Amino acid sequence: MSFADFGLAPPILRAVAHEGYEVPTPIQLQAIPHVVAGRDLLGCAQTGTGKTAAFALPILQRLIDLAAGHGGRGRTPKSLILSPTRELAAQIGDSFQAYGRHTGLKHCVVYGGVSQVNQVKQLRAGIDILIATPGRLLDLMNQGFIELGAVEIFVLDEADRMLDMGFLPDLKRIIAKVPKQRQTLFFSATMPSAIQHLADAILRDPAEVRIVPERATADLIEQSVCFISKENKTRLLTEYLQTPAVTRAIVFTRTKHGADRVTKQLNRAGINAAAIHGDKTQSARQKALAGFKSDRNGRQVLVATDVAARGIDVDAVSHVLNYDLPHEPEVYVHRIGRTGRAGAAGIAVSFCDRDERQHLQAIERLLRKKIPVENTLAKTMEKSDEGETRVPPSSEAMQSRQPAPRPQSHGGQTRRAKFGKSRPSPAPAATDSGNSTANTANQSRGEFVGNLPPKRRKRRPPTKSFAGRR
Repeated sequence: MSFADFGLAPPILRAVAHEGYEVPTPIQLQAIPHVVAGRDLLGCAQTGTGKTAAFALPILQRLIDLAAGHGGRGRTPKSLILSPTRELAAQIGDSFQAYGRHTGLKHCVVYGGVSQVNQVKQLRAGIDILIATPGRLLDLMNQGFIELGAVEIFVLDEADRMLDMGFLPDLKRIIAKVPKQRQTLFFSATMPSAIQHLADAILRDPAEVRIVPERATADLIEQSVCFISKENKTRLLTEYLQTPAVTRAIVFTRTKHGADRVTKQLNRAGINAAAIHGDKTQSARQKALAGFKSDRNGRQVLVATDVAARGIDVDAVSHVLNYDLPHEPEVYVHRIGRTGRAGAAGIAVSFCDRDERQHLQAIERLLRKKIPVENTLAKTMEKSDEGETRVPPSSEAMQSRQPAPRPQSHGGQTRRAKFGKSRPSPAPAATDSGNSTANTANQSRGEFVGNLPPKRRKRRPPTKSFAGRR
């Protein structure tokens, strides 16, 4: 079956051919006919399966059928697509730009982290498709720049990630502003009970499309785990990334600080790496993604946190490296889904220390299989560490390291007093029995306080009495 069999308009088919797509993916085969027919849709599919085109192409067709694109300045959006992250929103916008280039339909992408000036200009000029993140959308709605009363197609993408990021209250406020008579498309990579309840609340008699069970991963991804101590992870990562097989790799860390730290260490080792996480400005994140997609700088490495896990859609990612194992096993599936996309092969390697064994077991329970152990590089590293010969220090060096003997306080030798000056020790006591007790007492006293300078007492100024004053 080809894209022409869906009944898509010639301008859309021309754009699809220009992008080099000939055969629809499974989710596109199942979803596009339902969306073109105007039905609600509940889609559960693994990332990297062509999900964006599965709703972008039929939305363009529906808007052409609805005679959208007519009228100029001030026309309000007919379709609203919500995305959890800025990166994913920008990539959805790129897809609409590519597929709708010959249709005359206009779209706008709004997200936070950048100035809203250009976004407001596009909104005022009139748009047909609005792609937005929840926060910036509500902000512009409160300022009066966006009206959702004309929306006919509402898309909620990566719904499970939306809930994980705490967007449920924002979603409810946005859905309340969208007309009830609409077509709703609901996509999620996983389908836990909370997501199912949300879908039941906003969908009406939806067609269900489930391509891959949530516990499955791409069969083309070669997975392995390497047991390594936490302090040796960076060294192992550096050596692994320097192998010729690694051409474009994504390294996932658990924290933003960890991503910055790993990036600095890789750059220090001569590896071209950039970090991307929530604390980075939008311009910095776009620059990092642009450099990662570029082929001009040789080997490319992107260090990311889970916030950006689903917002990175880059072809030809050869390796995904889990520097830290995720706490949630489902996140592991989304991470390794960055490689092995569009039918290509990929490699996913996870570093696991002693404290992360429980997370590895949870991942294997979700996958219902054991991840093969690959410790060749780690064992080589440990052997090199154990094989280092330590030359014992010479006797002269040992003597130089020993502290100087403490001076004695008897026998006519000098000793160091309290203030660092050498003072002669008291003479030995007389041997006659009559004075033995006194001499012993004097020697005992002199050993501790006899030769110390007398302690001067500070005189306090006389206090004045003010009792007689009135």
